Amino acid sequence: MRIEISGHQIDVTAALRDYVNAKFERLARYSDGDLDIHVIISVAKLLHKAEAKILIPGNHLFAECEADTMYAAIDLLVDKLDRLLDKHKGKQTKHHRGEGASRSESFG
Repeated sequence: MRIEISGHQIDVTAALRDYVNAKFERLARYSDGDLDIHVIISVAKLLHKAEAKILIPGNHLFAECEADTMYAAIDLLVDKLDRLLDKHKGKQTKHHRGEGASRSESFG
């Protein structure tokens, strides 16, 4: 899992970088280490915004959240990404029925 963090109208401090890395570690359970995550944090007046784009082989996921503090926005973003990845993982499982015993038996 590779996390790239950038800031728009804000400096990305070491504390913010460590907080994002710690929070995004829980998303590693959804992949085999092949997630590329690009996180952008920004501030507009009093509103803190965090957004992320996840590159999964064959798909792109995007989420954004706004809150009063940057840490709250990051928490909301991780929760939303957790739900998106869980939904994506559920769609990846095969829902087709395999060849059952009744189909493979020949009556004759």
